[in-house]
Amino acid sequence: MSALGDRLAETDARIAAAAREAGRDPVEITRIVITKFHPAALVRELADLGVRDVGENRHQEAQAKAAELSELALRWHFVGQLQSKKARQVRRYASAVHSLDRDSVVDALANPAADETLDVLLQLNLTDDPGRGGVAPDAMEALVERILTAPGLRLRGVMAVAPLAEDPRRAFARVRAASERLRRLEPAATAISAGMSQDYREAILEGATHLRIGTAITGKRPEPR
Repeated sequence: MSALGDRLAETDARIAAAAREAGRDPVEITRIVITKFHPAALVRELADLGVRDVGENRHQEAQAKAAELSELALRWHFVGQLQSKKARQVRRYASAVHSLDRDSVVDALANPAADETLDVLLQLNLTDDPGRGGVAPDAMEALVERILTAPGLRLRGVMAVAPLAEDPRRAFARVRAASERLRRLEPAATAISAGMSQDYREAILEGATHLRIGTAITGKRPEPR
């Protein structure tokens, strides 16, 4: 097996072990491979290894890869900060957008004429810095209501990034609590997108259903072009 295949298998084994530790079925967890800055050839190799869920955080890069690899039937997850002016373009290739954090993006993504409903997640800001991506926890319910009335969108759950200065388990416990609040408004929105290469075990222990894992699988990222 290739080095990429070895890293993928090792990560999947660790995901399964963490799920068992949490008393959960590993099948409940979606592993999204983040391929930021890597070429389309690496994504193709991942697809050959059975990967179907791929994540990107820059629209221009994601759009180009999705077009080049359109025959692979991949599920593209947009996980980066989304500009309202790019929202309609992202909608054309993304299976899910994980980073809704303000009304303008919700309105730009909404489309009453869309043939398919787009899965979206509300991003939480777990820091005191308003410049970071995500909605403040105390403003979550208002944004949820906006998403629930937006045509062409289906709210799946919440997304967050654990702050570097905080214990990840504690941060993800806060995400889990926010998810419980969200489900009072939309019981079907059960997804929790949390956990990256360095902290996915802690995210699984706190109920994460979607993991966004990059370098642990893909290896060191190339320099951005």
